[in-house]
Amino acid sequence: MQFNPQEISALAQAESAAPRMNMYAAIHKALRAFMADTLTGLGRVDTDDDLDLSQACDRVLALMDFCRSHLQHENEFVHTAMERRAPGSAGTVAREHEEHEQAIAALAAGAARLQDCPRDRRARVAHALYQQLALFVAHNFQHMHLEETAHNAVLWAHYSDAELAEVEGALVASIPPVEMMVVLRWMLPCMAPAERAMMLDGMRREAPPQAFEAALSVARPHLSQAEWGKLARALNLAP
Repeated sequence: MQFNPQEISALAQAESAAPRMNMYAAIHKALRAFMADTLTGLGRVDTDDDLDLSQACDRVLALMDFCRSHLQHENEFVHTAMERRAPGSAGTVAREHEEHEQAIAALAAGAARLQDCPRDRRARVAHALYQQLALFVAHNFQHMHLEETAHNAVLWAHYSDAELAEVEGALVASIPPVEMMVVLRWMLPCMAPAERAMMLDGMRREAPPQAFEAALSVARPHLSQAEWGKLARALNLAP
């Protein structure tokens, strides 16, 4: 993939002229953060420390579960919407999703093997898993860029923002509460302050009070004091 400064300028102009409903923006911030954190954690794991190794492997397995669910959500809701009005438009990414499913299964198996690996082989196996995870993350970063550009172009050409909000609403409603807490743990801390406040304000208005409180509790430990202060002021929360 080549870096394209012209694309950045074009995107900036498009965003300033007419911002559109972007289903990919927030969840992809969460995915990028979860992937980067897991990769760097695996890279610095102490293979002589049983607990450290177990936690690093568990994080890889949790990331794979997250990625697997994300693929399913996109296939069921986003790709279905694209194919409904622009047949064939999701084909390239759908094929990449099939490749990702195979990679996810292989990485999960690799993490499980590392957990049970003899101590004298741990360092070599951990480094091999780290290299494969790095390639997976690199490809996913490119993959998400394709979705955020080419897929959004299709969605924006064929759907109104209100219709896209309905698609996203159905997708979000399908996510089990336990999985949603994982989503929010990685999504909320990685959003811009205005995005974070808007999402939580919407939850406060539309979701049960306990859901809003749970979202705050999962996000707060991962926000700086300044970030929490901005959120508290935006939502009129106790500091």
